[in-house]
Amino acid sequence: MSDALSDNAPSLYDRQRYLEDEVDDDFVEPWGQADPEDEADYDGDQLDLAARLSLRRVAGMSTQLEDISEVEYRELKLERVVLVSVWTSGTEQDVENAVTELKMLAETAGSQVLEALVQRRQKPDPATFIGRGKVDELREVVIATGADTVICDGELEAAQLRNLEDRVKVKVVDRTALILDIFAQHAKSVEGKTQVELAQLNYLKQRLRGWGGNLSRQAGGQAGGGVGIGGRGPGETRIETDRRRINSRIAQLRGRLREMESTRATKRADRVRNRVPSVAIVGYTNAGKSSLLNRLTSAGVLVENALFATLDPTTRRTETSDGRVFTLTDTVGFIRHLPHDLVEAFASTLEESVQADLLLHVVDGSDPDPVGQINAVRGVLSEIGAAERPEQLVINKIDAAEDEMLTMLRSQFPDALFVSARTGEGIRDLRAVTEQRLPQPEVEVRALVPYSRGDLLDKVHRLGTIDSLDHTNEGTELVAHVHPDLASDFAEYLR
Repeated sequence: MSDALSDNAPSLYDRQRYLEDEVDDDFVEPWGQADPEDEADYDGDQLDLAARLSLRRVAGMSTQLEDISEVEYRELKLERVVLVSVWTSGTEQDVENAVTELKMLAETAGSQVLEALVQRRQKPDPATFIGRGKVDELREVVIATGADTVICDGELEAAQLRNLEDRVKVKVVDRTALILDIFAQHAKSVEGKTQVELAQLNYLKQRLRGWGGNLSRQAGGQAGGGVGIGGRGPGETRIETDRRRINSRIAQLRGRLREMESTRATKRADRVRNRVPSVAIVGYTNAGKSSLLNRLTSAGVLVENALFATLDPTTRRTETSDGRVFTLTDTVGFIRHLPHDLVEAFASTLEESVQADLLLHVVDGSDPDPVGQINAVRGVLSEIGAAERPEQLVINKIDAAEDEMLTMLRSQFPDALFVSARTGEGIRDLRAVTEQRLPQPEVEVRALVPYSRGDLLDKVHRLGTIDSLDHTNEGTELVAHVHPDLASDFAEYLR
């Protein structure tokens, strides 16, 4: 499944990339300066999406390469998968939604879904995840459909994976491995790739397994590459060797992430020092967060109707209608039962949500279970320590949602905003509420600023709010609200 995209991007896109959350201090994205319904090109050129799709296999098609001199034929085709889910709780609609989501994950990873099986049990079978009878049925379905992979909707132990593979005779992966595979395909920045590799190794370390004598104890003498007389011993198993190498690699990756985090922390500290408010767009995967960022700032970040299309956070500096500067960040999407290894690996990236002054919690209003999405996202926010941050619920995709669902959401979440990033409906209200909920400077300043200190006036325009402004012969008289750090700069000019 990991080969669904080539590792070698076209030369057009083989360029130096900066960390996606880097803020250009010399450029401010527009905010609310045009009619939302007239912004037809708010998504930009979407070159990243073009690069991704140019490397994607298309369902139902294959590419055959022929080398006449060698008379060799090769065929490239999608993995053909069968989905398996265990229904332990909830309603029938809940399990259908779960299987549908698993199907979307499999298709995002580049697979062709052939069949899906669901078993009602109190808890998953400790040996094979599903019962013995269901294993036999699964084997029959695999043979009948010609599937080469089975995907289980859960996190399986190494023994469960091995037992299932032994019985169905094809590769078996679980939900966590599937999500990790999608992350590996979509990660673009150095930090994103490092985070994904760390999560994959943490997952793999607990599931090392093997077959046959090649994993038996290694000789400790010369036959095993040892030191000969005086050095013979039981040696270590191949699994122990692999685990040691994995632990060493994990230590290296964590060291790299700490270095990257120091750079990120420096940028964040600069924004905090200047009291630049920050807004983070959070929500379920494929809820339309990137489209909303593009609609609000014309950032042109990648937009795709797929799960986890965005992995690398994108931050844009923009300003309110009265000139106050703030940052808007598009973050990685969440999902039900998000693997803990991913949450741990992406801790530095998710800190954008923890540090934000306001969370725009985007929900897909056209989803069959938007309330389940809201609960899943709030669960992850609680896990990373962002549950107490100010939150504004934004119901997106209202142009595709059912009227009955929107009525229910309006009743259950009266303070939510209802928008469509695609059509622009409700964007003006979202902009107004966002500006209103940004933290307001708390210190009132009444000062006469000489014309030689235009830098102070510029800071007030960008970082504070001006109540009144009057130009006199001696200088500029102003009444403004600013943060305490900036207020101290006006000490000698106070009236």
